[in-house]
Amino acid sequence: MDHSLPLITTLVGGFVLAYLFGMLAQRLRISPMVGYLAAGVVCGPFTPGYVADLRLAPELAEIGVILLMFGVGLHFSLKDLLSVKHIAIPGAIVQITLATLLGLGLSQLLGWSITAGLVFGLALSTASTVVLLRALESRGQLDTKEGRIAIGWLIVEDLVMVLALVLLPILANLQTGGETLTLTLAHVLRDLGFTLAKVAAFIALMTIGGRRLIPWMLARTAATGSRELFTLAVLSCSLGIAFGAVKLFGVSFALGAFFAGVVMNSSHLSHKAANDTLPLQDAFAVLFFVSVGMLFDPTILLREPLAVLATIFVIVIGKSVAAFAIVRLFGHSVRTALTISASLAQVGEFSFILMGLGAMLGLVPDVARDLVLVGACFSIMLNPLVFNQVERWLRSKPEPRVETGTSLCPLQGHVVVVGADAIGSHLIRQLHEQGREMVVIDPDEQLLEPWRAQGIRCLAGHPIQNDLLSVALPDASWLLITLDDSLLAGEIAARAREQGDLLRIAACGHQAEEVHHLLIRGAHQVVQSEEEAARRLCQLATHAP
Repeated sequence: MDHSLPLITTLVGGFVLAYLFGMLAQRLRISPMVGYLAAGVVCGPFTPGYVADLRLAPELAEIGVILLMFGVGLHFSLKDLLSVKHIAIPGAIVQITLATLLGLGLSQLLGWSITAGLVFGLALSTASTVVLLRALESRGQLDTKEGRIAIGWLIVEDLVMVLALVLLPILANLQTGGETLTLTLAHVLRDLGFTLAKVAAFIALMTIGGRRLIPWMLARTAATGSRELFTLAVLSCSLGIAFGAVKLFGVSFALGAFFAGVVMNSSHLSHKAANDTLPLQDAFAVLFFVSVGMLFDPTILLREPLAVLATIFVIVIGKSVAAFAIVRLFGHSVRTALTISASLAQVGEFSFILMGLGAMLGLVPDVARDLVLVGACFSIMLNPLVFNQVERWLRSKPEPRVETGTSLCPLQGHVVVVGADAIGSHLIRQLHEQGREMVVIDPDEQLLEPWRAQGIRCLAGHPIQNDLLSVALPDASWLLITLDDSLLAGEIAARAREQGDLLRIAACGHQAEEVHHLLIRGAHQVVQSEEEAARRLCQLATHAP
Protein backbone atom coordinates (compact mmCIF):
# COMPACT_ATOMS: atom_id res chain seq x y z
CA MET A 1 0.00 0.00 0.00
CA ASP A 2 1.13 3.55 -0.78
CA HIS A 3 1.86 5.34 2.51
CA SER A 4 2.76 8.66 0.91
CA LEU A 5 -0.43 10.02 2.50
CA PRO A 6 -0.65 7.86 5.63
CA LEU A 7 -2.91 10.20 7.64
CA ILE A 8 -5.50 10.56 4.86
CA THR A 9 -5.45 6.87 3.92
CA THR A 10 -5.83 5.83 7.57
CA LEU A 11 -8.73 8.24 8.16
CA VAL A 12 -10.52 7.38 4.92
CA GLY A 13 -9.99 3.63 5.27
CA GLY A 14 -10.97 3.63 8.94
CA PHE A 15 -14.12 5.72 8.52
CA VAL A 16 -15.38 3.98 5.35
CA LEU A 17 -14.86 0.46 6.68
CA ALA A 18 -16.29 1.42 10.09
CA TYR A 19 -19.40 2.81 8.41
CA LEU A 20 -19.92 -0.27 6.21
CA PHE A 21 -19.40 -2.79 8.99
CA GLY A 22 -21.30 -0.61 11.49
CA MET A 23 -24.34 -0.56 9.17
CA LEU A 24 -24.06 -4.32 8.73
CA ALA A 25 -23.97 -4.81 12.51
CA GLN A 26 -27.00 -2.54 12.90
CA ARG A 27 -28.94 -4.56 10.30
CA LEU A 28 -28.03 -7.75 12.19
CA ARG A 29 -29.40 -6.11 15.39
CA ILE A 30 -26.07 -6.15 17.20
CA SER A 31 -24.02 -3.27 18.58
CA PRO A 32 -22.27 -1.07 15.97
CA MET A 33 -19.15 -1.44 18.16
CA VAL A 34 -18.83 -4.99 16.83
CA GLY A 35 -18.86 -3.61 13.30
CA TYR A 36 -16.14 -1.08 14.14
CA LEU A 37 -13.97 -3.83 15.63
CA ALA A 38 -14.53 -5.98 12.52
CA ALA A 39 -13.48 -3.01 10.37
CA GLY A 40 -10.26 -2.82 12.37
CA VAL A 41 -9.58 -6.53 11.86
CA VAL A 42 -10.10 -6.13 8.09
CA CYS A 43 -7.68 -3.19 7.79
CA GLY A 44 -5.18 -4.68 10.26
CA PRO A 45 -1.84 -6.31 9.40
CA PHE A 46 -3.06 -9.83 10.18
CA THR A 47 -5.58 -9.97 7.32
CA PRO A 48 -4.87 -9.62 3.56
CA GLY A 49 -5.75 -6.52 1.57
CA TYR A 50 -5.86 -2.92 2.76
CA VAL A 51 -3.65 -2.19 5.80
CA ALA A 52 -3.94 1.08 7.71
CA ASP A 53 -0.96 2.82 9.29
CA LEU A 54 -0.42 1.12 12.66
CA ARG A 55 1.50 4.09 13.99
CA LEU A 56 -1.16 6.69 13.29
CA ALA A 57 -4.31 4.76 14.25
CA PRO A 58 -3.62 4.64 18.04
CA GLU A 59 -2.81 8.36 18.08
CA LEU A 60 -6.04 9.21 16.28
CA ALA A 61 -7.91 6.96 18.70
CA GLU A 62 -6.33 8.83 21.60
CA ILE A 63 -7.89 12.05 20.27
CA GLY A 64 -11.25 10.31 20.66
CA VAL A 65 -10.43 9.44 24.28
CA ILE A 66 -9.46 13.06 24.98
CA LEU A 67 -12.62 14.52 23.45
CA LEU A 68 -14.85 11.97 25.18
CA MET A 69 -13.42 12.64 28.63
CA PHE A 70 -13.55 16.36 27.94
CA GLY A 71 -17.24 16.04 27.11
CA VAL A 72 -17.85 14.10 30.31
CA GLY A 73 -16.07 16.77 32.31
CA LEU A 74 -18.35 19.41 30.77
CA HIS A 75 -21.36 17.68 32.40
CA PHE A 76 -19.53 16.97 35.64
CA SER A 77 -18.65 19.16 38.58
CA LEU A 78 -16.19 18.80 41.41
CA LYS A 79 -19.18 18.48 43.72
CA ASP A 80 -20.40 15.46 41.71
CA LEU A 81 -16.94 13.95 41.80
CA LEU A 82 -16.51 14.40 45.53
CA SER A 83 -20.00 13.05 46.20
CA VAL A 84 -18.96 9.56 45.00
CA LYS A 85 -15.45 9.48 46.50
CA HIS A 86 -16.56 7.26 49.40
CA ILE A 87 -17.42 4.44 46.97
CA ALA A 88 -15.25 5.23 43.91
CA ILE A 89 -11.87 5.36 45.67
CA PRO A 90 -12.02 2.25 47.89
CA GLY A 91 -14.15 0.38 45.36
CA ALA A 92 -11.71 0.93 42.50
CA ILE A 93 -8.69 0.02 44.63
CA VAL A 94 -10.28 -3.20 45.94
CA GLN A 95 -11.51 -4.15 42.46
CA ILE A 96 -8.05 -3.56 40.92
CA THR A 97 -6.51 -5.70 43.68
CA LEU A 98 -8.95 -8.58 43.15
CA ALA A 99 -8.64 -8.47 39.35
CA THR A 100 -4.84 -8.39 39.62
CA LEU A 101 -4.92 -11.47 41.87
CA LEU A 102 -7.16 -13.28 39.36
CA GLY A 103 -4.74 -12.43 36.56
CA LEU A 104 -1.82 -13.55 38.73
CA GLY A 105 -3.55 -16.88 39.39
CA LEU A 106 -4.14 -17.41 35.67
CA SER A 107 -0.50 -16.58 34.90
CA GLN A 108 0.67 -19.24 37.36
CA LEU A 109 -1.44 -21.84 35.56
CA LEU A 110 0.28 -20.76 32.33
CA GLY A 111 3.73 -21.09 33.91
CA TRP A 112 4.73 -17.40 33.94
CA SER A 113 6.77 -15.59 36.56
CA ILE A 114 5.21 -13.70 39.47
CA THR A 115 6.25 -10.36 37.96
CA ALA A 116 4.66 -11.21 34.61
CA GLY A 117 1.49 -12.28 36.42
CA LEU A 118 1.27 -9.02 38.37
CA VAL A 119 1.64 -6.90 35.23
CA PHE A 120 -0.83 -9.12 33.35
CA GLY A 121 -3.39 -8.96 36.18
CA LEU A 122 -3.01 -5.20 36.44
CA ALA A 123 -3.68 -4.85 32.71
CA LEU A 124 -6.90 -6.86 33.10
CA SER A 125 -8.10 -4.71 36.00
CA THR A 126 -8.61 -1.38 34.24
CA ALA A 127 -11.65 -0.60 32.09
CA SER A 128 -11.72 1.23 28.78
CA THR A 129 -12.71 4.88 28.97
CA VAL A 130 -14.32 4.89 25.53
CA VAL A 131 -16.38 1.72 26.01
CA LEU A 132 -17.63 2.75 29.44
CA LEU A 133 -18.65 6.24 28.35
CA ARG A 134 -20.27 4.96 25.16
CA ALA A 135 -22.31 2.43 27.15
CA LEU A 136 -23.47 4.99 29.70
CA GLU A 137 -24.14 7.68 27.10
CA SER A 138 -26.21 5.43 24.82
CA ARG A 139 -28.40 4.53 27.79
CA GLY A 140 -28.73 8.06 29.14
CA GLN A 141 -26.94 7.18 32.38
CA LEU A 142 -24.06 9.67 32.35
CA ASP A 143 -25.80 12.07 34.72
CA THR A 144 -27.30 9.43 36.99
CA LYS A 145 -25.96 8.22 40.32
CA GLU A 146 -24.66 5.08 38.64
CA GLY A 147 -22.96 7.12 35.93
CA ARG A 148 -21.21 9.36 38.46
CA ILE A 149 -19.95 6.39 40.45
CA ALA A 150 -18.67 4.67 37.28
CA ILE A 151 -16.85 7.81 36.10
CA GLY A 152 -15.33 8.41 39.54
CA TRP A 153 -14.27 4.76 39.58
CA LEU A 154 -12.69 5.21 36.15
CA ILE A 155 -10.72 8.26 37.27
CA VAL A 156 -9.30 6.36 40.26
CA GLU A 157 -8.31 3.52 37.90
CA ASP A 158 -6.53 6.04 35.64
CA LEU A 159 -4.56 7.42 38.60
CA VAL A 160 -3.55 3.90 39.69
CA MET A 161 -2.40 3.09 36.14
CA VAL A 162 -0.33 6.29 36.01
CA LEU A 163 1.45 5.16 39.20
CA ALA A 164 1.86 1.65 37.75
CA LEU A 165 3.58 3.04 34.65
CA VAL A 166 6.04 4.83 36.96
CA LEU A 167 6.76 1.65 38.94
CA LEU A 168 7.26 -0.76 36.00
CA PRO A 169 10.78 0.44 35.06
CA ILE A 170 11.80 0.18 38.73
CA LEU A 171 10.36 -3.35 38.88
CA ALA A 172 12.30 -4.30 35.74
CA ASN A 173 15.52 -2.95 37.23
CA LEU A 174 14.92 -4.87 40.43
CA GLN A 175 14.25 -8.09 38.52
CA THR A 176 17.52 -7.82 36.61
CA GLY A 177 19.42 -7.10 39.82
CA GLY A 178 20.49 -3.65 38.77
CA GLU A 179 19.95 -2.11 42.21
CA THR A 180 20.08 -3.20 45.81
CA LEU A 181 16.82 -3.57 47.69
CA THR A 182 17.51 -0.52 49.86
CA LEU A 183 18.24 1.68 46.88
CA THR A 184 15.20 0.37 45.05
CA LEU A 185 12.81 1.08 47.93
CA ALA A 186 14.21 4.59 48.21
CA HIS A 187 13.80 4.97 44.44
CA VAL A 188 10.20 3.73 44.59
CA LEU A 189 9.26 6.10 47.39
CA ARG A 190 10.96 9.01 45.65
CA ASP A 191 9.29 8.37 42.29
CA LEU A 192 5.88 7.76 43.87
CA GLY A 193 6.13 10.96 45.87
CA PHE A 194 7.23 12.89 42.81
CA THR A 195 4.38 11.49 40.68
CA LEU A 196 1.74 12.20 43.33
CA ALA A 197 3.11 15.72 43.75
CA LYS A 198 2.84 16.35 40.00
CA VAL A 199 -0.73 15.02 39.89
CA ALA A 200 -1.68 17.20 42.88
CA ALA A 201 -0.01 20.22 41.23
CA PHE A 202 -1.96 19.64 38.02
CA ILE A 203 -5.31 19.33 39.82
CA ALA A 204 -4.56 22.43 41.93
CA LEU A 205 -3.55 24.41 38.85
CA MET A 206 -6.73 23.44 37.01
CA THR A 207 -9.11 24.05 39.93
CA ILE A 208 -7.57 27.36 41.00
CA GLY A 209 -6.06 28.96 37.91
CA GLY A 210 -8.07 27.19 35.23
CA ARG A 211 -11.47 28.04 36.77
CA ARG A 212 -10.72 31.70 36.16
CA LEU A 213 -8.71 31.63 32.95
CA ILE A 214 -10.72 29.21 30.80
CA PRO A 215 -14.24 30.72 31.32
CA TRP A 216 -12.74 34.19 30.78
CA MET A 217 -11.10 33.05 27.55
CA LEU A 218 -14.33 31.44 26.30
CA ALA A 219 -16.35 34.56 27.09
CA ARG A 220 -13.85 36.78 25.25
CA THR A 221 -13.84 34.42 22.26
CA ALA A 222 -17.66 34.22 22.14
CA ALA A 223 -17.79 38.03 22.20
CA THR A 224 -16.01 38.12 18.83
CA GLY A 225 -19.07 36.50 17.24
CA SER A 226 -16.93 34.00 15.32
CA ARG A 227 -18.15 30.41 15.57
CA GLU A 228 -14.87 29.13 14.14
CA LEU A 229 -12.82 30.90 16.80
CA PHE A 230 -15.06 29.58 19.57
CA THR A 231 -14.79 26.00 18.32
CA LEU A 232 -11.04 26.47 18.01
CA ALA A 233 -10.89 27.77 21.59
CA VAL A 234 -12.75 24.71 22.87
CA LEU A 235 -10.48 22.30 20.96
CA SER A 236 -7.37 24.20 22.09
CA CYS A 237 -8.44 23.86 25.72
CA SER A 238 -9.33 20.17 25.55
CA LEU A 239 -6.42 18.93 23.44
CA GLY A 240 -3.85 21.44 24.75
CA ILE A 241 -4.54 20.79 28.43
CA ALA A 242 -4.60 17.00 27.87
CA PHE A 243 -1.24 17.17 26.07
CA GLY A 244 0.23 19.46 28.73
CA ALA A 245 -1.01 17.16 31.47
CA VAL A 246 0.95 14.26 29.93
CA LYS A 247 4.14 16.13 29.08
CA LEU A 248 4.44 18.41 32.11
CA PHE A 249 2.69 16.52 34.91
CA GLY A 250 2.83 12.86 33.87
CA VAL A 251 -0.97 12.58 34.01
CA SER A 252 -2.92 10.56 31.44
CA PHE A 253 -4.60 12.19 28.43
CA ALA A 254 -8.00 11.11 29.70
CA LEU A 255 -7.51 12.60 33.17
CA GLY A 256 -6.15 15.85 31.79
CA ALA A 257 -9.05 16.26 29.38
CA PHE A 258 -11.58 15.41 32.08
CA PHE A 259 -10.37 18.13 34.42
CA ALA A 260 -10.29 20.60 31.51
CA GLY A 261 -13.99 19.84 30.98
CA VAL A 262 -14.77 20.13 34.71
CA VAL A 263 -13.14 23.57 34.80
CA MET A 264 -14.95 24.70 31.64
CA ASN A 265 -18.22 23.51 33.21
CA SER A 266 -18.18 26.64 35.40
CA SER A 267 -18.64 28.77 32.26
CA HIS A 268 -22.15 29.62 31.06
CA LEU A 269 -20.94 28.68 27.58
CA SER A 270 -20.25 25.05 28.52
CA HIS A 271 -23.40 23.79 26.75
CA LYS A 272 -22.29 25.36 23.48
CA ALA A 273 -18.79 23.94 23.99
CA ALA A 274 -20.25 20.45 24.45
CA ASN A 275 -22.31 20.73 21.24
CA ASP A 276 -19.30 21.94 19.25
CA THR A 277 -17.14 18.96 20.22
CA LEU A 278 -19.84 16.27 19.93
CA PRO A 279 -19.32 15.43 16.21
CA LEU A 280 -15.57 15.09 16.71
CA GLN A 281 -16.13 12.91 19.80
CA ASP A 282 -18.24 10.49 17.80
CA ALA A 283 -15.88 10.36 14.82
CA PHE A 284 -12.65 9.77 16.73
CA ALA A 285 -14.29 7.41 19.21
CA VAL A 286 -15.08 5.17 16.23
CA LEU A 287 -11.38 5.20 15.33
CA PHE A 288 -10.61 3.87 18.81
CA PHE A 289 -12.57 0.68 18.12
CA VAL A 290 -11.00 0.39 14.66
CA SER A 291 -7.50 0.68 16.17
CA VAL A 292 -8.32 -2.04 18.74
CA GLY A 293 -9.51 -4.35 15.96
CA MET A 294 -6.26 -3.73 14.03
CA LEU A 295 -4.26 -5.21 16.90
CA PHE A 296 -6.27 -8.45 16.92
CA ASP A 297 -4.41 -11.51 15.64
CA PRO A 298 -6.98 -14.25 14.86
CA THR A 299 -4.33 -17.00 14.96
CA ILE A 300 -4.12 -16.79 18.76
CA LEU A 301 -7.55 -18.45 18.91
CA LEU A 302 -5.91 -21.55 17.47
CA ARG A 303 -2.63 -21.27 19.36
CA GLU A 304 -3.97 -20.58 22.88
CA PRO A 305 -7.73 -21.32 22.98
CA LEU A 306 -7.92 -22.19 26.69
CA ALA A 307 -5.82 -19.20 27.72
CA VAL A 308 -8.07 -16.94 25.63
CA LEU A 309 -11.21 -18.31 27.30
CA ALA A 310 -9.68 -17.93 30.77
CA THR A 311 -8.65 -14.32 30.02
CA ILE A 312 -12.14 -13.42 28.81
CA PHE A 313 -13.60 -15.09 31.91
CA VAL A 314 -11.44 -12.96 34.22
CA ILE A 315 -12.38 -9.74 32.40
CA VAL A 316 -16.10 -10.30 31.86
CA ILE A 317 -17.07 -12.50 34.83
CA GLY A 318 -14.34 -12.09 37.46
CA LYS A 319 -14.20 -8.29 37.37
CA SER A 320 -18.00 -7.99 37.23
CA VAL A 321 -18.57 -10.24 40.24
CA ALA A 322 -15.89 -8.39 42.21
CA ALA A 323 -17.37 -4.96 41.37
CA PHE A 324 -20.91 -6.16 42.17
CA ALA A 325 -19.85 -7.49 45.58
CA ILE A 326 -17.94 -4.30 46.42
CA VAL A 327 -20.82 -1.97 45.52
CA ARG A 328 -23.31 -4.10 47.47
CA LEU A 329 -20.98 -4.13 50.51
CA PHE A 330 -21.07 -0.35 50.48
CA GLY A 331 -24.85 -0.46 50.85
CA HIS A 332 -25.92 0.48 47.32
CA SER A 333 -28.88 -1.06 45.49
CA VAL A 334 -28.77 -4.07 43.19
CA ARG A 335 -29.52 -1.71 40.27
CA THR A 336 -26.42 0.36 41.01
CA ALA A 337 -24.25 -2.71 41.58
CA LEU A 338 -25.31 -4.34 38.31
CA THR A 339 -24.79 -1.14 36.31
CA ILE A 340 -21.29 -0.62 37.71
CA SER A 341 -20.30 -4.27 37.23
CA ALA A 342 -21.53 -4.22 33.60
CA SER A 343 -19.67 -0.96 32.96
CA LEU A 344 -16.35 -2.44 34.11
CA ALA A 345 -16.62 -5.79 32.31
CA GLN A 346 -14.08 -4.86 29.60
CA VAL A 347 -10.52 -3.58 29.13
CA GLY A 348 -9.04 -1.01 26.78
CA GLU A 349 -6.45 1.61 26.08
CA PHE A 350 -4.57 1.65 29.39
CA SER A 351 -4.20 -2.14 29.25
CA PHE A 352 -2.43 -1.85 25.88
CA ILE A 353 -0.09 0.85 27.18
CA LEU A 354 0.73 -1.20 30.27
CA MET A 355 1.38 -4.42 28.34
CA GLY A 356 3.40 -2.59 25.71
CA LEU A 357 5.70 -1.14 28.36
CA GLY A 358 5.87 -4.48 30.17
CA ALA A 359 6.89 -6.30 26.96
CA MET A 360 9.49 -3.62 26.13
CA LEU A 361 11.05 -3.98 29.60
CA GLY A 362 11.01 -7.79 29.33
CA LEU A 363 8.58 -8.22 32.24
CA VAL A 364 5.92 -10.17 30.34
CA PRO A 365 6.09 -12.71 27.48
CA ASP A 366 4.71 -11.74 24.06
CA VAL A 367 1.79 -14.15 24.48
CA ALA A 368 0.59 -12.09 27.47
CA ARG A 369 0.24 -9.02 25.27
CA ASP A 370 -1.65 -11.07 22.67
CA LEU A 371 -4.02 -12.40 25.35
CA VAL A 372 -4.79 -8.89 26.62
CA LEU A 373 -5.49 -7.72 23.05
CA VAL A 374 -7.82 -10.62 22.27
CA GLY A 375 -9.45 -10.20 25.69
CA ALA A 376 -10.05 -6.53 24.94
CA CYS A 377 -11.62 -7.29 21.54
CA PHE A 378 -13.98 -9.93 22.88
CA SER A 379 -14.89 -8.02 26.08
CA ILE A 380 -15.71 -4.89 24.06
CA MET A 381 -17.80 -7.05 21.74
CA LEU A 382 -19.62 -8.71 24.63
CA ASN A 383 -20.11 -5.55 26.71
CA PRO A 384 -23.34 -4.42 24.94
CA LEU A 385 -24.75 -7.93 25.44
CA VAL A 386 -23.90 -7.78 29.15
CA PHE A 387 -25.62 -4.41 29.42
CA ASN A 388 -28.68 -5.68 27.56
CA GLN A 389 -29.02 -8.63 29.93
CA VAL A 390 -28.71 -6.32 32.93
CA GLU A 391 -31.33 -3.96 31.53
CA ARG A 392 -33.69 -6.83 30.76
CA TRP A 393 -33.44 -8.05 34.34
CA LEU A 394 -33.86 -4.53 35.75
CA ARG A 395 -36.95 -3.93 33.63
CA SER A 396 -38.50 -7.01 35.16
CA LYS A 397 -37.88 -5.46 38.59
CA PRO A 398 -38.36 -1.69 38.11
CA GLU A 399 -37.16 0.68 40.81
CA PRO A 400 -38.46 4.12 39.84
CA ARG A 401 -36.66 6.79 41.82
CA VAL A 402 -39.38 8.98 43.20
CA GLU A 403 -38.93 11.26 46.16
CA THR A 404 -40.28 9.87 49.42
CA GLY A 405 -43.89 10.56 50.16
CA THR A 406 -44.78 11.45 46.57
CA SER A 407 -47.46 9.45 44.83
CA LEU A 408 -48.35 9.80 41.19
CA CYS A 409 -51.58 7.86 41.47
CA PRO A 410 -53.90 10.79 42.31
CA LEU A 411 -52.85 12.73 39.19
CA GLN A 412 -55.24 12.88 36.25
CA GLY A 413 -54.94 14.90 33.08
CA HIS A 414 -51.44 15.96 34.05
CA VAL A 415 -48.56 16.86 31.73
CA VAL A 416 -45.38 14.76 31.56
CA VAL A 417 -42.27 16.73 30.61
CA VAL A 418 -39.16 14.79 29.52
CA GLY A 419 -36.05 16.93 29.84
CA ALA A 420 -35.37 19.69 32.36
CA ASP A 421 -32.50 21.39 30.54
CA ALA A 422 -32.65 24.39 28.14
CA ILE A 423 -36.17 24.35 26.61
CA GLY A 424 -37.48 22.08 29.35
CA SER A 425 -36.71 24.52 32.17
CA HIS A 426 -38.64 27.34 30.43
CA LEU A 427 -41.55 25.00 29.71
CA ILE A 428 -41.74 23.75 33.31
CA ARG A 429 -41.74 27.28 34.68
CA GLN A 430 -44.55 28.39 32.38
CA LEU A 431 -46.68 25.33 33.12
CA HIS A 432 -46.13 25.83 36.85
CA GLU A 433 -47.18 29.49 36.61
CA GLN A 434 -50.38 28.36 34.92
CA GLY A 435 -51.07 25.92 37.74
CA ARG A 436 -50.83 22.76 35.59
CA GLU A 437 -50.12 19.48 37.34
CA MET A 438 -47.04 17.84 35.86
CA VAL A 439 -44.38 15.18 36.24
CA VAL A 440 -40.82 15.98 35.14
CA ILE A 441 -38.38 13.26 34.03
CA ASP A 442 -34.65 13.88 33.65
CA PRO A 443 -31.49 11.85 34.37
CA ASP A 444 -29.80 14.77 36.17
CA GLU A 445 -30.77 15.11 39.82
CA GLN A 446 -29.28 18.61 39.99
CA LEU A 447 -31.66 19.91 37.33
CA LEU A 448 -34.64 18.48 39.21
CA GLU A 449 -33.80 19.78 42.68
CA PRO A 450 -35.11 23.37 42.17
CA TRP A 451 -38.40 22.06 40.75
CA ARG A 452 -38.82 19.59 43.62
CA ALA A 453 -38.38 22.52 46.00
CA GLN A 454 -41.42 24.13 44.34
CA GLY A 455 -43.56 21.03 44.90
CA ILE A 456 -43.34 19.64 41.36
CA ARG A 457 -43.25 15.86 41.06
CA CYS A 458 -39.94 14.72 39.56
CA LEU A 459 -38.48 11.38 38.51
CA ALA A 460 -34.71 11.04 38.18
CA GLY A 461 -33.41 8.58 35.61
CA HIS A 462 -33.47 7.61 31.98
CA PRO A 463 -37.13 7.60 30.82
CA ILE A 464 -36.76 4.31 28.94
CA GLN A 465 -34.02 2.40 30.71
CA ASN A 466 -35.44 2.97 34.18
CA ASP A 467 -39.01 2.30 33.03
CA LEU A 468 -40.16 5.68 34.31
CA LEU A 469 -42.69 6.21 31.52
CA SER A 470 -44.89 3.43 32.88
CA VAL A 471 -44.97 5.29 36.21
CA ALA A 472 -45.60 8.81 34.94
CA LEU A 473 -47.87 8.34 31.91
CA PRO A 474 -51.05 6.67 33.29
CA ASP A 475 -53.98 9.15 33.06
CA ALA A 476 -51.70 11.86 31.61
CA SER A 477 -53.11 14.19 28.94
CA TRP A 478 -49.85 15.30 27.31
CA LEU A 479 -46.30 14.04 26.93
CA LEU A 480 -43.95 16.91 26.04
CA ILE A 481 -40.45 15.85 24.93
CA THR A 482 -37.92 18.70 24.98
CA LEU A 483 -34.78 16.67 24.18
CA ASP A 484 -32.39 17.71 21.38
CA ASP A 485 -31.64 14.07 20.57
CA SER A 486 -34.34 13.25 18.00
CA LEU A 487 -33.47 9.52 17.98
CA LEU A 488 -34.02 9.22 21.73
CA ALA A 489 -37.11 11.44 21.54
CA GLY A 490 -38.53 9.17 18.83
CA GLU A 491 -37.93 6.08 20.94
CA ILE A 492 -39.67 7.73 23.91
CA ALA A 493 -42.64 8.66 21.72
CA ALA A 494 -42.90 5.08 20.43
CA ARG A 495 -42.83 3.68 23.97
CA ALA A 496 -45.43 6.21 25.07
CA ARG A 497 -47.83 5.23 22.26
CA GLU A 498 -47.90 1.75 23.74
CA GLN A 499 -49.55 3.26 26.85
CA GLY A 500 -52.74 4.17 24.96
CA ASP A 501 -54.18 6.41 22.22
CA LEU A 502 -55.70 9.00 24.57
CA LEU A 503 -52.30 10.48 25.33
CA ARG A 504 -51.14 13.37 23.12
CA ILE A 505 -47.42 13.58 22.33
CA ALA A 506 -45.43 16.63 21.25
CA ALA A 507 -41.69 16.97 20.69
CA CYS A 508 -39.06 19.41 19.48
CA GLY A 509 -37.34 19.17 16.11
CA HIS A 510 -34.97 21.20 14.01
CA GLN A 511 -34.47 19.77 10.53
CA ALA A 512 -37.19 18.38 8.31
CA GLU A 513 -35.72 14.87 8.64
CA GLU A 514 -36.00 15.06 12.44
CA VAL A 515 -39.62 16.18 12.21
CA HIS A 516 -40.44 13.32 9.84
CA HIS A 517 -38.73 10.78 12.11
CA LEU A 518 -40.61 11.98 15.21
CA LEU A 519 -43.98 11.88 13.44
CA ILE A 520 -43.33 8.33 12.22
CA ARG A 521 -42.33 7.21 15.73
CA GLY A 522 -45.60 8.40 17.23
CA ALA A 523 -45.48 12.14 17.98
CA HIS A 524 -48.76 13.92 17.20
CA GLN A 525 -47.11 17.32 16.88
CA VAL A 526 -43.53 18.48 16.37
CA VAL A 527 -42.53 22.03 17.18
CA GLN A 528 -39.68 23.40 15.08
CA SER A 529 -37.56 25.85 17.01
CA GLU A 530 -36.74 27.86 13.89
CA GLU A 531 -40.40 28.31 12.99
CA GLU A 532 -41.32 29.32 16.54
CA ALA A 533 -38.50 31.86 16.65
CA ALA A 534 -39.59 33.32 13.31
CA ARG A 535 -43.24 33.47 14.46
CA ARG A 536 -42.28 35.27 17.67
CA LEU A 537 -40.10 37.78 15.85
CA CYS A 538 -42.90 38.42 13.36
CA GLN A 539 -45.32 39.09 16.25
CA LEU A 540 -42.89 41.58 17.75
CA ALA A 541 -42.47 43.38 14.45
CA THR A 542 -46.24 43.39 13.74
CA HIS A 543 -47.17 44.84 17.12
CA ALA A 544 -44.27 47.29 17.28
CA PRO A 545 -45.26 50.90 17.99
